[in-house]
Amino acid sequence: DPLSVSLEEFLADLRARNARIKPLLLDQRFLRGLGNIYADEVLFRSRIHPRTASSRISRKRAADLHQAIQETLQLAIQHRGSSISDYVDSAGERGSFQLLHQVYGKEGLPCPACGAPIRRILVAQRGTHYCPRCQR
Repeated sequence: DPLSVSLEEFLADLRARNARIKPLLLDQRFLRGLGNIYADEVLFRSRIHPRTASSRISRKRAADLHQAIQETLQLAIQHRGSSISDYVDSAGERGSFQLLHQVYGKEGLPCPACGAPIRRILVAQRGTHYCPRCQR
């Protein structure tokens, strides 16, 4: 569970892998429950390019990533998730976290941090949204 993994556990698991960070975050054997939308959002919050090799992420940036995962998921839970198409929560209500997305689904729009256009690329056959200026 991404909300219960400690920083030290996360760092150890990250160091044990040598994979691009976006597919690694989506790998349920690495971290259960982090989907495509939230992977894009946490990578943006931690300023990590989605194709970065996990083994090249510094301890500080990994700690930033861990914190971004925690904060993003807690915020998403508070807003009942992201209703992109027909998603509803267990009470049948639409989520509202999609209103807080910084990069996901924002291709061509200005980055909220720097104004550069958000790009969409494929990483491991998944649509991936990121800021080319903030996430180098």
